[in-house]
Amino acid sequence: MIDILIIITYFVVVMLVGVLSRGGKDTSAEEYFVSSRSLRWPSIALSTVATNIHAGHFLGMAGSAYLYGLAQANLEINAIFGILMATFIFIPLYLRLKVMTISQFFEDRFGPNVALSYSVLTMMLYGFLYLGTTLFWGAYAVNALFAEQIGFIHADPATRVMIMMVFLGIFSATYTYLGGLRAVVRTDAVQFVLLVGGGFVLLFAALNRLGGWGQLYEQTNLMHLHLPADHPKLPWTAIGAMLLLNLNYWGSNQIILQRALAAKSVRHAQVGLLASGVLKYLMALLIVVPGIALAGILKDNPLNDPDQAYPTLVNMLLPVGARGLVLCGLFASLMSSVDSIFNSVSTLWAVDVFKGRLRPEATDQQMVAMGKKAIIVTLLTGLAFGFLQVHIKFSNPEFALTHWFNDMSYYIKVGFVLLVSSAVFLYKAKSQLVLAMMFLTIGIKLGLEQLLPEMAYFNITALTIVLGFAVVAGEAWWRTRRGIRWADIWYVDDRAVGWGGVALLGSLILLQAYFH
Repeated sequence: MIDILIIITYFVVVMLVGVLSRGGKDTSAEEYFVSSRSLRWPSIALSTVATNIHAGHFLGMAGSAYLYGLAQANLEINAIFGILMATFIFIPLYLRLKVMTISQFFEDRFGPNVALSYSVLTMMLYGFLYLGTTLFWGAYAVNALFAEQIGFIHADPATRVMIMMVFLGIFSATYTYLGGLRAVVRTDAVQFVLLVGGGFVLLFAALNRLGGWGQLYEQTNLMHLHLPADHPKLPWTAIGAMLLLNLNYWGSNQIILQRALAAKSVRHAQVGLLASGVLKYLMALLIVVPGIALAGILKDNPLNDPDQAYPTLVNMLLPVGARGLVLCGLFASLMSSVDSIFNSVSTLWAVDVFKGRLRPEATDQQMVAMGKKAIIVTLLTGLAFGFLQVHIKFSNPEFALTHWFNDMSYYIKVGFVLLVSSAVFLYKAKSQLVLAMMFLTIGIKLGLEQLLPEMAYFNITALTIVLGFAVVAGEAWWRTRRGIRWADIWYVDDRAVGWGGVALLGSLILLQAYFH
């Protein structure tokens, strides 16, 4: 009962913060979608990381860490490379143009067809795959941790999960619908505190049960960032793909960068992103290490379903009250991701499609109204895809969804990496070829998977990106006799910000060497 009361209190507080952030009837599009470009660096940092981390990280990545160890942390800490690129290259470009969507930058570089294609593909990727996956993991976590207490919802676990997905989706859609980006950012600050608090509780409990940090080395052989090159899921060579994919995730991702686009100044955007890079280390610690500790705790009685690693830790180690706090942390990671997806998809639809293509004369109030309608549609599409994942997981409990989800999303993301790299690093890439290769990379990836069935999907992804970019870069060089653009693409607001970036990059290199 104590756990349930904690969770109810959480939902009440979040809804109050969200509702109190709503604007009036005459809210402008800039206020609703980018918070009047008034965000300071702490809000940018906390909201960005809270958006990045969702319940799937705690369940799926903890399960993968249980199997593969510290190598799973590469997906978190190597994000710092993408964050640095966003900080000093991408965000200054976007803020210089004062765009509300990344698509507007691509339109400036390549014209309306490329920009519209990016908008539509992004809305599909996040409105279906990401939203559905995030809602699924949140409901799945609740069912795994409190199956007995919530049995009254429905006797069938799969149906119970789907009902909870509907509730969680409607809840987060409600305050996002009312308050726009301001509500998202303010609730994310609350979410982040709970996310980190719950994560630390479980981390300390897991290490205490195992016998301390040193026992991670004694009881497991999982404290290595680099696995053999022939590893089927996480070979060390996959780091190359992670670095390339982070050009998209941190460099041209509307959902992640919308806070930086709403920054008060370039300096606030850059400092906020650098701070989020530091927080990524914390997230890797809280998400990956408990899974490794569980491998040591259960080395003589391993789990059949790796995705049960996190619920097993909670049920095994935490008393009443602490379990409620951890579950609030899971809810916080869910809500902060879901509300950002709603807000960003609605922004893309209202700004790029409705205003940009369907009704150029639309007023701010009409844009806001259309953005709100997009939130409702996005909720329905996300639930539909989430229900599909319920079917997959409950039909085959041993199936690890995390890497399946990554591989599915990479079919679209390889094209996005090609797009942003061509826009920023090439001299006058041909827009028609860029558009064609965005879609052809899907076929290239499928073909490589057939030709090289034993190759890890990360390596297939990297090879696809390199081949696609080589075609676009080769044509651009042949036409202009100019290669990769290296100069005049960096922007540092001041010396302190620049040295902060150097320190962050140095820490990443040192970690890779130390935990080799």
